[in-house]
Amino acid sequence: MRKLFAILPAALAAGLAGGAYAQDAAAPAAEAAAVVAEVHKGDVAWIMTSTLLVLMMALPGLALFYGGLVRAKNMLSVLMQVTVVFSLAAVLWVFYGYSLAFTEATPFIGSLDKLFLSGVSIDTLADTFTDTVKLPEFAFVAFQATFAGITCALIVGAFAERMKFSAVLLFTVIWFTFSYLPICHMVWGPGGFLLGDGALDFAGGTVVHINSGVAGLVGAYMVGKRIGFGRESMAPHSLTLTMVGASLLWVGWFGFNAGSNLEATAGAALAFINTMVATAAAVLAWSVGEALFKGKPSMLGAASGAVAGLVAITPACGSVGPMGAIVIGLAAGFVCLWGVNGLKRLLGADDALDVFGVHGVGGILGAILTGVFTAPGLGGTGAEDFSIASQVWIQTYSVIITIVWSAVVAFIAYKVADILVGLRVPEDEEREGLDITAHGETAYHH
Repeated sequence: MRKLFAILPAALAAGLAGGAYAQDAAAPAAEAAAVVAEVHKGDVAWIMTSTLLVLMMALPGLALFYGGLVRAKNMLSVLMQVTVVFSLAAVLWVFYGYSLAFTEATPFIGSLDKLFLSGVSIDTLADTFTDTVKLPEFAFVAFQATFAGITCALIVGAFAERMKFSAVLLFTVIWFTFSYLPICHMVWGPGGFLLGDGALDFAGGTVVHINSGVAGLVGAYMVGKRIGFGRESMAPHSLTLTMVGASLLWVGWFGFNAGSNLEATAGAALAFINTMVATAAAVLAWSVGEALFKGKPSMLGAASGAVAGLVAITPACGSVGPMGAIVIGLAAGFVCLWGVNGLKRLLGADDALDVFGVHGVGGILGAILTGVFTAPGLGGTGAEDFSIASQVWIQTYSVIITIVWSAVVAFIAYKVADILVGLRVPEDEEREGLDITAHGETAYHH
């Protein structure tokens, strides 16, 4: 299954009474049969509900998940960064992001034909997976805006507790424009490079998680380690809030994954159950892994396992069966546990909230395993001639492109921010905490 989101021209949609018509791009224009496009109230309600669920993933879900993991003196700074970064990306999405991601121009980026949503109205429609079923284009724009927002917000966790607020925002503008939008277009946009090659990414393994995870890792290197890292205790100040955030992420993720089906059909139900069982399996795997290697399973581990499972099933949720989803979840629990421990030590970066260890590693694992468990012989929805070897290569190829693209753009974006405003807060401000020094307020009064 692929996201084929060709948007009907505004003039065509607005000029047809009683419905809109789409032409089959695969057939010669003279032979293409016009079909009546239908907009179902249930699909519209589902996509708008899913949009709200994804919004809840970011605010308050991700904000509380990250906030609980930092020290008390930086709680509000993380909440602020997640909130404002999400908001900034959402506005930029409407200004030019949607146009560059979802119009057809080149295999790597779209056009500015819909700059400031030019031509988008209550009459224009967006495609779903069914040729004759459409959505209001505004609903699709809003749904995709939440994806852009949470992707940018995820990166915040890697450089938490030490990066200037102005640098965070400047980095976001550059990285959103030159990394998120091209990767989104290549994977999901009409005429996209990776889409044309057959890459499978149902809800954002490459576009969202690998993309943000790599950008976070680059940021952790470039901003540098927190003062006292490895010598002072930097334990989370509230695992209770982290658990609340993780729970909101899990619930909201049903909108993220099942909403990506765009229709309230059996396809959404498949993504729904896969999101449930893969996450549960990852919680169990991470907890068992901690018990085996650390002696005790932890609440933080269970919450982290849930997020790891959610990340890994994201690219596969619409094309694998429930048993495949459970295997992916189990693998994610163990592999991401290694990612935030063994791999993190090998990399030597202070990725404060393990953005790469969970989102980067989990996204890579999920993207590649999508190529395995989509096979019909393993319960997936692939065609009878589906080739695991061929699809795994395509998936790996898309992973490599995403890693390289995001890393290069992130490096440049951090460099530009460093030159213009400086990346890091002064040492005395870092020691005092960013809540007071950057925002003039405190989360807790003692």
